[in-house]
Amino acid sequence: ADAIQAAEDMLAEGAAADAAETFAAILEEEPDNAKAYGGLVRSHLAIGNLEQAEGLLNAAPEKIARSQEVETARAQLGLARQAANAGPLDQLQAKVAADPADMQARFDLALAQHAAGQVEAAIDTLLDIMRRDRDWNEGAAKAQLLTIFEALKPNDPVVLKGRRKLASILLS
Repeated sequence: ADAIQAAEDMLAEGAAADAAETFAAILEEEPDNAKAYGGLVRSHLAIGNLEQAEGLLNAAPEKIARSQEVETARAQLGLARQAANAGPLDQLQAKVAADPADMQARFDLALAQHAAGQVEAAIDTLLDIMRRDRDWNEGAAKAQLLTIFEALKPNDPVVLKGRRKLASILLS
């Protein structure tokens, strides 16, 4: 537990390579440690090694493949892949301002906001799509919201606030 916390601290401080080494060492001793496995994947994501992260997710031991920690890392990989294709934030904001009814532009803006680290703004943009057209693009905004929530810690204030707003929209 102490080693996992130390590795999490390294990751939070930007020492992703050191965190990856620590998580890997834990996994040598405990191959089915879901926290260490998820941490190792997240370390590779932080380094920018998406292929390695995906390989680890695909090779996750069956016993932990569906654990919360591994699913969180899987959601983060999906968001990292989307971020690579996100458009320029300022252009997307201008596009939404020019045509507020353009839901695809709003969705693309949310992806770009998330890629730029503006997680709360991305959530708000997706919630706005839900308010305007709950079923737009077969519920793409809701699915994206749930992916973002999955990628964060369940008790994160941003997640709790976003889930409350989503519930309010769905119940109205």
